[in-house]
Amino acid sequence: MDILFLIGRILFSVIFISAGFNHLKDFTHTVEMAKMTKAPFPKLSAAAMSLFALVGGLSVAFGFYVEIGAFLLFIFLIPTTFIVHGFWKLPDEQKEIQSVHFFKNLALMGATLMILYYGAGPFSL
Repeated sequence: MDILFLIGRILFSVIFISAGFNHLKDFTHTVEMAKMTKAPFPKLSAAAMSLFALVGGLSVAFGFYVEIGAFLLFIFLIPTTFIVHGFWKLPDEQKEIQSVHFFKNLALMGATLMILYYGAGPFSL
């Protein structure tokens, strides 16, 4: 059953590794999104959040300093959830999809807290 924890940890991390990598790959777009959401210091915010997602995701996937990685992911999810996916402030045609992202991110925030509590589990570095 230990293998299930490892698989779960990796599957959980994929969304963050992918997001971080894609945000860095198309950094100009990421900065534009930060500007659109009125993030403070858009270039710095975009870089920090992209790195938090990538480094945090890799940390959790490999079980290497997993508490730090899970904390980085939690920090990444706060503005992403409440600012980027704040569905309540959007026009009706955007509310449904953004509410799905909002509640998905709440679930991911809960998972980061569980990882903080339980740690890396088996098969970790």
